Amino acid sequence: MLSLGAFAFAAPGMLALLLVLPVIYWLLRLIPPLPKLVRFPAIRLLIGLEPSEQTPMKMPWWLLLLRLLLATALILAIARPVLNPQADLPGRGPLLLVIDDGWSSAPGWTTRLTHAERLIQRAERTNRPVVITGTAPVAIDAPALRRGALRADEARTVLRAFRPKPWPTDRAAAVTAIDQMQVDPAAYAVWLSDGLEDEGAAKLTERLRRFDGLQVVLPDQATTPLLLLPPSTGGRDLKVQALRPAADGPRKVAIQAADEQGRVVARIDLDFAATATKGEGTLPAPAELRNRMARLDIETQGGAGSTVLLDERSRRRPVAVLGERPTATGQPLLQEVYFLERALDPYVSLTIGDRETVLTRNTAVLLVPDGAVPSANDREEIAKWIERGGIAVRFAGPNIAAGNDPLVPTRLRLGDRALGGVMSWGQPSALAEFPANSPFLGIPIPKDVRISQQVLAEPTPDLADKTWARLADGTPLVTAEKRGQGYLVLIHTTANTGWSNLAISGLFVNMLQRLVTLSRGVAGDGVNKALKPWRTLDGFGRLGAPPAGAQILPADAIETFKPKPTTPPGLYGDENAQVAFNIGGHVGEPRPLVLPGGVSTDRLSEGGETDLSRWFLLTALLLLLADIFIALWLRGLLGRAVRIGRAAPAAVAVLAAVAVMAPAPPSDAQQPAPQARPQRVADQPARPGPPPLSEEQALKGSLDIRLAYIITGDKEVDDLSKAGLEGLSEILRSRTSVEPADPVGLDLERDEPRLYPLIYWPITSTQPALSPRASAALDRYLRTGGILFIDTRDQQMSFDRPSGGNPDLKRLLSGIETPPLVTMPPDHVLTKSFYLLSDMPGRWQGGKIWIESGGGRVNDGVTTIVIGANDYAGAWAVDQRGRGILPTSPGGETQREMAYRVGVNLVMHALTGNYKDDQVHLQDIMQRLRR
Repeated sequence: MLSLGAFAFAAPGMLALLLVLPVIYWLLRLIPPLPKLVRFPAIRLLIGLEPSEQTPMKMPWWLLLLRLLLATALILAIARPVLNPQADLPGRGPLLLVIDDGWSSAPGWTTRLTHAERLIQRAERTNRPVVITGTAPVAIDAPALRRGALRADEARTVLRAFRPKPWPTDRAAAVTAIDQMQVDPAAYAVWLSDGLEDEGAAKLTERLRRFDGLQVVLPDQATTPLLLLPPSTGGRDLKVQALRPAADGPRKVAIQAADEQGRVVARIDLDFAATATKGEGTLPAPAELRNRMARLDIETQGGAGSTVLLDERSRRRPVAVLGERPTATGQPLLQEVYFLERALDPYVSLTIGDRETVLTRNTAVLLVPDGAVPSANDREEIAKWIERGGIAVRFAGPNIAAGNDPLVPTRLRLGDRALGGVMSWGQPSALAEFPANSPFLGIPIPKDVRISQQVLAEPTPDLADKTWARLADGTPLVTAEKRGQGYLVLIHTTANTGWSNLAISGLFVNMLQRLVTLSRGVAGDGVNKALKPWRTLDGFGRLGAPPAGAQILPADAIETFKPKPTTPPGLYGDENAQVAFNIGGHVGEPRPLVLPGGVSTDRLSEGGETDLSRWFLLTALLLLLADIFIALWLRGLLGRAVRIGRAAPAAVAVLAAVAVMAPAPPSDAQQPAPQARPQRVADQPARPGPPPLSEEQALKGSLDIRLAYIITGDKEVDDLSKAGLEGLSEILRSRTSVEPADPVGLDLERDEPRLYPLIYWPITSTQPALSPRASAALDRYLRTGGILFIDTRDQQMSFDRPSGGNPDLKRLLSGIETPPLVTMPPDHVLTKSFYLLSDMPGRWQGGKIWIESGGGRVNDGVTTIVIGANDYAGAWAVDQRGRGILPTSPGGETQREMAYRVGVNLVMHALTGNYKDDQVHLQDIMQRLRR
């Protein structure tokens, strides 16, 4: 590398090309610019005009300087200039890149890749191979990446495939991977760390120190990972907490809450004290707004660790209690409503009232204590509400024990059962473990909870399936039955302390919260036992489809979940209900990385050296464009559009004069060939006049030469005609001085055909007869000039061709005053207007060409009508790659070339008239001039 302060060249040998600049200067001085192209009519040669523009003898100095600068920019570009160059990597072995790609690497991931790109670029300068490995377990559906020593371009491809993973790193496994790759001990290792300590950090550091060199790159404060914890739902607001690895001064981050569509519904600032690693904040949220929240995110972090998905546990569901609100004079400690309100009010949106009040609201769960005896009408309305998806929870008591209440999940025995007391031999009973089918599974059962009285269920075959909680003696404490889309639940004891101390325990609160969690708003079953992966997070915190091979979580996964490739964080369940599993709360608290003494460190950054090659290439491109622009200007091509624009009105006037003064065809013509018809008699009605010619049509027809075809109404034939004329136009542009624009399709009912020198008309059996307006337009065209090239396209019909000529041609020409036609003689000007032709093949070969009789002495010797049958457009048509669309028979591509020559002769005859005939008789003309 050649260094010049803050500027260097990675390939200084290429600067030797600067020695070629004098040679380029000498060559440019010898070669003047191309002469200016002046377009003028051939008649000027007869007048004796001389061109006023002179070709320069040498190149202008400023153009010479421009081209020397262009060459210099190209030479400097291939010399690979670098701004603020960095020193080459230490050592001589390969570069080993170890990249932390766990959940904590998502913040600043782009900066991490940019830093790695710069390291690969430095290794490329000295032709050192690169080895790349990650420290996080690979996703189960990720494609296999190349391992081992790679070239720089291969390493960049592998690097671009890296993505942060939504689970922690496994640095001990990374050590094993490095050993398996058998990396050269002379390698220089660079560890792009996330800055966090884990169990394998010391082992990885110790392994990397055994290489010839080691540098650990640490994130700065802006890219330090933060861990967002699931919010606490205590009270009416959400309490949000986040963790950082080190207390490195005060810091403020923003937490935003979004709904399922990604719309931000709330936002708060979370503050870290200067000496604290935990930041806390309160997110005020009314019940309706809180129920819309689907996720929390730390702004600017953009990772799975800074995202918390919310489920039913974080929402304040609308819950109602059937009864009256307790009052101070009514001994509230004895009222069931008091205990239910105290247990649920901090966590749900609670309503207390009669049946009409609570069921007219959007209620998810309805609690019915024993004291609120519903009437028969109330029970009927509650049953309908359950069918629609509600969850009704009833509590036992004297009224339920009296019987005659059908709104229960299972049949009950009359009376109640006392467990303890003066008149009982038994003792109050504790609770047994919750069964596997119970939504209470996983809730710890306090040892001091005792049930002293309960109502008993009648033994039935399905009683075990309906039982969600039992006493130690096996009798049901909670039974439930699914009805429609909802559930009816019965707790076989009271909601106060009359029959048990359950109402004053934490178990009572947890059980009620689980029952509320079962609901999804007003309807939905909410029961979720399978815990299949529904939607999972990627490393950037984006929610999507789970990877193939993701495993089902067990029912107690809330306590045992660990984010890993087979169980990534996300939503588990089904379309009815999901449970959120987040990284926060299931990984250890982030701690700063501890490195042994003597290890070189650096900080992640996007700065560093800048490759200027692309800028020098861009400069060279701009100079090249400027050179092209100047060359066109020197040749006079830039002013062409201005000159044509000024000449447009004059061209329109000339065309109008030609249309008025052009002579009519002779009236004493002989009978035509089979395709023609007799002249009109004098007593026929007058033809319709020409339609008004718009300025746009006049400009389009006079500024550019265009070939035209008549639209037949058959899309396949019309597309082929257009493609054929496009192919012929390309041949004209490449072989002649004619530069036709894109061909035009003519609708004879509204378009003026006299603007076009050659019109191609394919004959089809489906084309309707010409109207008087269309016939008049063709009559005017035949009288005023141009060639109407009619192609019957029936030469291939060897066996079923009509003996009297093409009937469709006769039908379509019946309204046109066609001139007498004869078979084209072999020495006609069409056979030598550009190419010397002995045959006129198209897609097919053979057949006759019919032309105007009488030598074409009207309109400068141009025959006004030509009729063939060889499907010429089919032979001319090419696709976008310039290849023929249809085959030519029997001559193949040679025949297609001859068909192109036929088309070129037709166009040249239309544009130059009998010019070639004059060349044939040049000797006679010269003798007459001498006289």
